[in-house]
Amino acid sequence: MKLQTVYEDDDIIVIEKPAGLLTIPDRYDQNLPSLQGLLRKIHGQIFTVHRLDKDTSGLIVFAKNEESHQKLSIAFEGREVEKSYLAIVNGNPPETGTITEPIAHSLHKPGMMTVAKKGKPSVSHFRKLEDFPIFSLIEVNIETGRTHQIRVHMAYIGHPLFIDDLYGQRTSFMVSELKGRKYKLAKWEEEERPLIDRQTLHAARLVFDHPVSGKRLEFTSELPKDMKALIRQVEKWSKR
Repeated sequence: MKLQTVYEDDDIIVIEKPAGLLTIPDRYDQNLPSLQGLLRKIHGQIFTVHRLDKDTSGLIVFAKNEESHQKLSIAFEGREVEKSYLAIVNGNPPETGTITEPIAHSLHKPGMMTVAKKGKPSVSHFRKLEDFPIFSLIEVNIETGRTHQIRVHMAYIGHPLFIDDLYGQRTSFMVSELKGRKYKLAKWEEEERPLIDRQTLHAARLVFDHPVSGKRLEFTSELPKDMKALIRQVEKWSKR
C-alpha cells in the first residue's frame, strides 16, 4: 500500500491515513495491516502519538525517536494540539454547539463507548458548514481525544454520523436510494456497490509545536473523494 506523506523530517512524519486501515496492529489479529506496521517497514523505529479509528481518514502524526514521542505525547495530553474534523451527520444540527458529556467504555456492548457520569471528561465543539436534504456537513474541534469521541457525542445529541456501524443507523449508502426506480445496474455490474461504506469522518486539520524546533506546524486535508461523491450525488438527485 502506497502511503501519502504530508510532511517528514528527522523527528516526525505526518501521514494522510486512508479509511479502512488500522492505526496500530489489532490486538486479536496481528496479521491485519496497520499504518504503524507499514511505517516501521519503511523507517524502522516509529512511535505512535495518537490514533484514528480504522474507518476514519485524514491527518495523523507519528514520532521517529523517543524524545519526539515524549514531547508530542505530553502536548496531546496537555491539550496543546488543535484537532479539527469534517463529519457528515444525520439531520440538521444547530449552527454551533459544545458537548461536554463524559465518555466511558460501555458495560453492555464490548468495543463501544458511551456517555456516562463516571466517564472521562470530554469536550467537542462543532459548527455547521452546510445543510443538505438528508444530512449536514459539520466541522468538529475536540479538546480531548477519547476513543470514538466525535461519534459518541454527535450520536448523544441525536445527530450521529450519517454512516457509522456502531453509533449510527447506516453501514453504507447506495445510489439507488436516491434514484429509486430510475436506478439501473451497469452492464459489467452483478450487484450494486455502495457509494460509501465507511464512517463519514475525516481528520482535516492538525496544529502542534514541533517537538524539537518548537516551530508551530499546521497541516490541512480536504474532504476525501468518497465523502465528496456522497454530497455531490445527494445534491444532484435532491434537485430532481
